[in-house]
Amino acid sequence: MGVKELRLVVTADDYDEAVTFYRDVLGLPERESYESEDGRVMILEVERATLEIADPAQADFIDRVEVGRRVAGKYRVAFEVDDAAAMTQTLAQAGATVIAEPTRTPWDSLNARLETPGGIQLTLFTELDLKSS
Repeated sequence: MGVKELRLVVTADDYDEAVTFYRDVLGLPERESYESEDGRVMILEVERATLEIADPAQADFIDRVEVGRRVAGKYRVAFEVDDAAAMTQTLAQAGATVIAEPTRTPWDSLNARLETPGGIQLTLFTELDLKSS
């Protein structure tokens, strides 16, 4: 009787560009896709999903740490990746705009901020304390 899946639905003006960016460049595996005269949709997998809720003061703090100033809107997508620095370069080459280069945070992760070609703000992060274990 509980929630079984968190699904973020993104409406992309350029569907093909979004699929290339998230599936082919970021590497999210395709679970399923559907196409009809009414449109196209693709569901991509991530290993784990969480819902992070922050108050405005914490959101301001996160932006100051990652970017140096408040830049995010009400929603931001974060992906944990093996190497935030390398993935930042890869996504930038695929058309993302780097808002802030990878930065070590007080919570011991390496975080970068980007904006996707479709205008979604992303945080890429790599947990550093786990890397040294």
